[in-house]
Amino acid sequence: MSTRRRIRLRLALRNLRRQKRRSVLSGSAMVLAMALLVFSRTIAEGGHEDWIDSGVRMGGGHVAVQAPEYQTRRTLEYRLSPEVRAAVQDALGSPEVATRLVAAAPRLMVQGLASSSQAALPAAIMAVDPELEKSFSALDEKLVEGRWLEPDDRLRAYVGVRLASRLKLKEGSRFVLTAQDANGDISGQMVRVAGTFRSGIPEMDEGFIQIPLATAQEWLGVPGAVSTDALLLRNSRDVRPVRRELESALSGWSDEAVVLGWRESMAELDAAVRMDDWADYVFHLVLFVIAATAIVNTILMSVMYRTREFGVLRALGLERGEVGRVVFIEGMVLTAVSGLVGMALGAAIVWGFFRNGLDFSAMWDMEMEAAGIVIDPVIVPRFHWNQILQSLFFILAIGSLSSIYPAWRATRIDVAEAMKFEE
Repeated sequence: MSTRRRIRLRLALRNLRRQKRRSVLSGSAMVLAMALLVFSRTIAEGGHEDWIDSGVRMGGGHVAVQAPEYQTRRTLEYRLSPEVRAAVQDALGSPEVATRLVAAAPRLMVQGLASSSQAALPAAIMAVDPELEKSFSALDEKLVEGRWLEPDDRLRAYVGVRLASRLKLKEGSRFVLTAQDANGDISGQMVRVAGTFRSGIPEMDEGFIQIPLATAQEWLGVPGAVSTDALLLRNSRDVRPVRRELESALSGWSDEAVVLGWRESMAELDAAVRMDDWADYVFHLVLFVIAATAIVNTILMSVMYRTREFGVLRALGLERGEVGRVVFIEGMVLTAVSGLVGMALGAAIVWGFFRNGLDFSAMWDMEMEAAGIVIDPVIVPRFHWNQILQSLFFILAIGSLSSIYPAWRATRIDVAEAMKFEE
């Protein structure tokens, strides 16, 4: 480092130390802004992951393999053939997928009618493999009466509690499911109620039924076929590499199958997450404005207070640009130190007080439903260091931009006028 650079750095540090009260007050505003930024981003990330996890478990998974037209038509005509399913199973064994995979569940979905001696109501009928589905969805944990489906079940059904109530069904009751089979004919199947569930989502509780996959395949005349192969991953960040691997494995069946991420297969959930993201962006913008105001105020007041000092430095040979650089360095040092302290403080607060979750149950008595998913009132923060470092980078960028104007003002000081200024 050259002598002149060392002098500029020492002048900047000296002024920050000399005006300790002003530096601490302004630094505190930036520390608070950074700590709040870390806290809000970790809570938002945790909340979003909880939303996504809840949604994909009840829906099509983080990644779904479907027939190209199934997403818009949702009829039995658009189903995956046994050959496509075999290719999917092979892809699940690849290291790129296996290391990120939590569970895989085949599903066959049809719209039909549930009829009892009391009433007939429309219902969404999802056929599942009971053993695989239990590790995928949490619906077995929502049991109200009876039991969850078992691998040996054949003519059993797991029914939403409101639908069961309207049909006057209870555990062991018989009722008839009616739907269009593979030939386009209306086909019926009698089943018994294994159990009822309460998901917390009105649409599911009022019109959703699960039956064994083998039963549906035989009833509808589609042996070995499913509507969707749903994949549950460790987290939403694993979607892109897994999707890329599956698309490569299914390149030979591009006319028969597509690979969708949860954003494409669950549009309502995607919209809810994006809307919450925008709310976070507005909050972060407010924090950036607070930090920028603190920096501009501190450095600009310092420039005005030190007018005579800058005049003396100019008279001793310091150039205009060097005076501006001294002021700019002050702003950057104050921002960097405050940003690092704020980052450490925010991480310590989140880890020390909220690592087991932030409980919002006092704000509502039970689980809240939004965008077709149940939101857990306990949100567990999630740390992603790339996001934390990104926040620090933004604070440093704000500090750099906010220091430009005070530095420019310092370069405009007239030596003769400055020498007349009394501190």
